[in-house]
Amino acid sequence: MIERKSILVTGGAGFLGSYLCERLLDQGHEVLCLDNFYTGQKANIEHLLGHPRFELKRHDICFPLYVEVDEIYNLACPASPVHYQKDPVQTTKTSVIGAINMLGLAKRVGAKILQASTSEVYGDPEIHPQPESYWGNVNTTGIRSCYDEGKRCAETLFYDYQRQNNVNIRVMRIFNTYGPRMHPNDGRVVSNFIMQALQGQDITVYGDGGQTRSFCFRDDLVEGMIRLMNAPDETTMPINIGNPNEFTILQLAEYVIELTGSSSKIVFETLPQDDPMQRQPIIDLAKKHLNWEPKVELKEGLAKTISYFDQLLGQNEPDEKVAMLAVT
Repeated sequence: MIERKSILVTGGAGFLGSYLCERLLDQGHEVLCLDNFYTGQKANIEHLLGHPRFELKRHDICFPLYVEVDEIYNLACPASPVHYQKDPVQTTKTSVIGAINMLGLAKRVGAKILQASTSEVYGDPEIHPQPESYWGNVNTTGIRSCYDEGKRCAETLFYDYQRQNNVNIRVMRIFNTYGPRMHPNDGRVVSNFIMQALQGQDITVYGDGGQTRSFCFRDDLVEGMIRLMNAPDETTMPINIGNPNEFTILQLAEYVIELTGSSSKIVFETLPQDDPMQRQPIIDLAKKHLNWEPKVELKEGLAKTISYFDQLLGQNEPDEKVAMLAVT
């Protein structure tokens, strides 16, 4: 039996937040979903609106919030370059002022709080793969800085609130995550490739495609998030949550073409400023403290994501052939 808690999820109508809300409801908790709908979508949580333990509130965490909760998952912030570079000042405000407001709430009501940080705190890393002890290589004035530096400052605030005010904190550094409910136009590589392939367009690879990423499926990521929140109170060190299996961007493009059966061609364009060349987590701390490691292989997760986008485009029902290809 799990003790019923009142849990706040900021950014709860987003790609990860909406699935987290579902998981917490399934565990018997009361969930307050907070979102300003800058990138979150009501469609992601419409099926939860009639649930007796679910509440939706439109709110921007740049403004104070006065509620009584036991736990706070702070996920609110645009997470794709297309969205966070559209209004970089607001992105920084969301990370920094939003963290101050949520930490202030946690301090007032004695709530445990988890910060969804990011592998972007490592910047374009000079150490590979990346352990939590690495301080990063971040351009403080570049076009990605609003997100990278905003998250780094949020981490600083979390640890200062812990030291100064004894707030019970958790910090997870999220590596590239994908899955159903990704925004179709968020500019991230998985959604870009799938949408282009399903529509028969050329697949755009930036640079030569040799840069690497480690892709973690949504379900695995949220499982790690919940385990971190429920870990012993001394588990306050930053913890990488991601899939350590490394793939080149070109490999990803080829997998998407294979799984969609698309006739799309791969085309190459100039690499954007400050785009990291390598990104791969060391997850030893997650294994040790959370007994967590990802379970979903890339092709399996891609098949589920392709099926979701296929439905979104209204082309077909979920394609069983795609799912079969994933395990061959």
